[in-house]
Amino acid sequence: MTMNEVYVEIEPARAQIDMLDGPTLLEFGSPTCGHCRAVQPIMASVLTDHPSLRHIKIADGRGRPLGRSFKVKLWPTLVFLSDGREVVRLIRPSDAIEIRNALAQISTTK
Repeated sequence: MTMNEVYVEIEPARAQIDMLDGPTLLEFGSPTCGHCRAVQPIMASVLTDHPSLRHIKIADGRGRPLGRSFKVKLWPTLVFLSDGREVVRLIRPSDAIEIRNALAQISTTK
């Protein structure tokens, strides 16, 4: 899957996320967040090397249950999952190396 540029209209339930198979990246943020917009070119360049990665972009905010279940406080927060379980998270990543290192952890975790 290529990088999603659009936030999902309806966020999945936590139970759905917990049942996912394989590597998944949850990106919590907001289309109006400057930090979120700034990281998009970095994300796009890194994710091109991971076509099988599931990337779910979640518009987070007050009262949004999925973000609260992951205890998201700042945007963007990237949660890297392997088979529905959190392996690593990045908060406001600033470079491609951080993201590549996190992706390496979910690519090899089983």
